[in-house]
Amino acid sequence: MKEILGPVSKEYLRVIKDDFKKYKSLGDKTFVQLKDEDFHLRSDEDNNSIAIIIQHLSGNLRSRFVNFLAADGEKTSRDRDAEFEEQNLSRSDLLQEWDSGWEAAFAALNSLKPEDLNKTVMIRNEPHSVIEALNRLVTHCAYHVGQIVLIAKQIKKSDWKSLSIPKKA
Repeated sequence: MKEILGPVSKEYLRVIKDDFKKYKSLGDKTFVQLKDEDFHLRSDEDNNSIAIIIQHLSGNLRSRFVNFLAADGEKTSRDRDAEFEEQNLSRSDLLQEWDSGWEAAFAALNSLKPEDLNKTVMIRNEPHSVIEALNRLVTHCAYHVGQIVLIAKQIKKSDWKSLSIPKKA
């Protein structure tokens, strides 16, 4: 791997932090449009509810970002399978879960220095450059936040308020 330093590494860190902030914001703006019961709606038992996606994404963020540079991103304390089981958490508990995952992410992101981009981290016993790991994590967030938004749009139907540029605007 080539060493990356200087302005490019600083800019990468700025951009990746901004990307994570955008995905958290999309989720936050979606949640305010939902009723408490909407978090638990599922189209069928083979599909996830918004609550389940929150449980999973939060567990993933905590696992990956706690001790980001020093420990494997798949923590032995994590029960990934349980994240996909309906836990009937209240709206308040779900939002607390959501925030705790993002807090772990932002704590790690804000601690990174440009020279850290040249390091290697482990995820599931596989080595990743810090840049590869961060790109993997932000795309994982984008994937699941996109699912959350889609499910919410399907629930809200014509009452949905666009999170970006509305049609015919």
